[in-house]
Amino acid sequence: MHIIPLEILSLEGDGIHIIIDVEIFDKPFKMVVDTGASKTVLDKTTLLNAGIEESKFQNTNILSTGLGITNMESFILDLPLFRINAWSTKKLQVAVLDLSSINYAYQQMNFAPVIGVLGGDILLRHGALIDYRKFTLRLRSRASRLE
Repeated sequence: MHIIPLEILSLEGDGIHIIIDVEIFDKPFKMVVDTGASKTVLDKTTLLNAGIEESKFQNTNILSTGLGITNMESFILDLPLFRINAWSTKKLQVAVLDLSSINYAYQQMNFAPVIGVLGGDILLRHGALIDYRKFTLRLRSRASRLE
């Protein structure tokens, strides 16, 4: 079990967001932990600005919904390695969407931008436990098989 420190952002009276530090393609980013998200999602613009080639994105021809937006073009990206502190997983497939609305809101509140959201695909498979008193996230090294 890996214990990962969390950062809690207060959203000006509108609740909180839980933030973690991640590493993707050997580059550091911030990411929102979203227990309500079904899948881990990365922001297309942030990836492109970090030098990730658009040719790595696989078009799904599926329009996604969520995050207050409907009919959003979505892509798939295969990550050879995804790291959160000492915890890591190999060959992770994530969704890629336009999350500019989140980063725009963060910019308005003077928060650092995020690369995306850590969703239930990782949280459930790795037995995530959030300790709100200690501000930590626990993840198992080995993924559980989900049927």
